[in-house]
Amino acid sequence: MTAAALAAMLPVPCGAASYPVSGAWGVSTSSAPGAVDCRNRRTIVFTGDRRHDSNGGAPDYRNVSVQAAGPSRYRIVDTFANALVSNPHTEFTLTQIDTDHIVLEMYGTTLALQRCK
Repeated sequence: MTAAALAAMLPVPCGAASYPVSGAWGVSTSSAPGAVDCRNRRTIVFTGDRRHDSNGGAPDYRNVSVQAAGPSRYRIVDTFANALVSNPHTEFTLTQIDTDHIVLEMYGTTLALQRCK
């Protein structure tokens, strides 16, 4: 087999997907429209293919994939740095309720978030 044929058989790395939302979001049970003051709240910040959680076990995540799972609902797979586990992944569902509210379902927990000011 030639080198070119072998190279063609290698998997092609794909770039990380971007999250379906961006910016800072704070934990909130309010259904009021508009952004909230996120001081003293747990926040999750989505920037391109990165997610930072102010209160998570691993504070910094990188997106691996985003898959539509219905209208405004997404199945997301992330990876994170961990010295104990090789290539760790976490999965969750993100539902965008409206422009100011999202819900994350992860590890059997539902987390309601509202856009930060």
